[in-house]
Amino acid sequence: MQASSRMTLSVAALLLAAILPGCASTPDPLVRTASGPIQGTIDSTGVRMYKGIPYAAPPVGDLRWREPQPVKSWTATRQATAFGPRCMQRPVFSDMVFRSNGMSEDCLYLNVWTPADAVGKKLPVLVYFFGGGFIAGDGSEPRYDGASMARKGIVAVTVNYRLGAFGFLAHPELTAESPHHASGDYGLLDQAAALQWVKQNIAAFGGDPDHVTIGGESAGSISVSAQMASPLSRGLIAGAIGESGALMGPTLPAVPLAAAESLGVKFATALGAKSLAELRAIPADSVLAATAKPELGRFPVAIDGYFLTEPTVETFAAGRQAQVPLLVGWNSQEGSWEGLLRGADPTPANYEAAVRRIYGDAADAILRVYPGSSPEQVKASGTALASDQFIAFSTWKWAELQGKTGGHPVYRYYYAHPRPPMRNPPADAPPPAEGAVHSAEIEYALGNLDTNHVFAWTPADHRVSQVVQAYFANFIKTGNPNGSGLPEWPAANSGDTVEVMRLDVQSGARPDWTHAQHVVLDSLLTARQAQR
Repeated sequence: MQASSRMTLSVAALLLAAILPGCASTPDPLVRTASGPIQGTIDSTGVRMYKGIPYAAPPVGDLRWREPQPVKSWTATRQATAFGPRCMQRPVFSDMVFRSNGMSEDCLYLNVWTPADAVGKKLPVLVYFFGGGFIAGDGSEPRYDGASMARKGIVAVTVNYRLGAFGFLAHPELTAESPHHASGDYGLLDQAAALQWVKQNIAAFGGDPDHVTIGGESAGSISVSAQMASPLSRGLIAGAIGESGALMGPTLPAVPLAAAESLGVKFATALGAKSLAELRAIPADSVLAATAKPELGRFPVAIDGYFLTEPTVETFAAGRQAQVPLLVGWNSQEGSWEGLLRGADPTPANYEAAVRRIYGDAADAILRVYPGSSPEQVKASGTALASDQFIAFSTWKWAELQGKTGGHPVYRYYYAHPRPPMRNPPADAPPPAEGAVHSAEIEYALGNLDTNHVFAWTPADHRVSQVVQAYFANFIKTGNPNGSGLPEWPAANSGDTVEVMRLDVQSGARPDWTHAQHVVLDSLLTARQAQR
């Protein structure tokens, strides 16, 4: 979920200047997928790229709000040289740059990058899900480009999946017509279908279908936790990477199917549709426009009984999730003290008032572990608390449960390196963030600093990227981030003595300093849920 801590500046002109190194130049030999032959391109560094490969039938007409269906096969060679259309979405995040071929309901495409010598090998695979709050984003965004990982000996895949009303609308009539008696979660079902496609086809690209790591940031990270929990996909996963987010509340909590259906009925009524046929006949642009209304634009993940059979917390607590290694963490400034204090000065009195307003009778417990006795402490504790409220706590909860029941090592990180100043900041640009804001780590972790021309990257930024990408690449290859020349990263499965890798210019592991805070938050959330 790329949310409030993202840039809110009008920097589209700068972002659109992002051009990838190594432009495509040479046709690539054919690859025969189960659906038909495709031909991609080879860039100047030797990486082979296959863009816009359909992995499911276009979800249009009668297939709108149905689980993804098999793609129609083809016989003539399909040119996989351009990204497919991005899924229906409004322009809500200013830091998103798209190389996609427009926008359409017909958007279920994926992209593959392979090393030059991949053919005939069984290389590790990374399948990456983009972030964007389940309302925006695309697999064509330069920050997710797979060429850099391919140069590390990895087959990289990005996946488009349905968003917003098109991806998560539940409705009693949709449930009734479903062979699984389920509705909603179509975007997550798209991801599961893409994983099935990878299982069936990735060997033709030189990838190992039994060595697939799934990864993602924000909504993409939430997706990773959901795919680990789902009976449809957890058997297709050999490893998982979660960057800021998990489907364990409070950020984007899954809701019972009946609650999701109620929201869908409200949406259909507002559109004037008296039947599913009428709802499916409404132009996609009109459906999308209706989602701009705050009272209509909420489409949560549903515990639908098919993709998700129970709350993910219960799945992980019982050890029913994918039993795989997990690399997981969050950033140092996922939220800000300014938001917590609603613009008030960072005084101890203002901070205490804000905490009491939010937590009521539980405020004393919060203040004990998020103290604010000076302006400096208010800023530090306020940022930590705002980050936890937004997305850090749910990520911690995921790490805790997987560490206890997942049967494999869990590697935790805390990403603290702030971005540098912008190259050409607008006159109204705020000062650079003091910490690592939400989504700041993506280009570093995937080796894609050079795809983003907004920021004035320094040699220190490139050194951080080399270290972080090396950790990620090692994990994708072996299930362990450690490797030659890197600070030792110990596994941290559970408890108050685990070590967390602080990723920065000087990276190193240290005992988890957030444990007491998260235990308090966990007890408060558990108590509140028990009262419902």
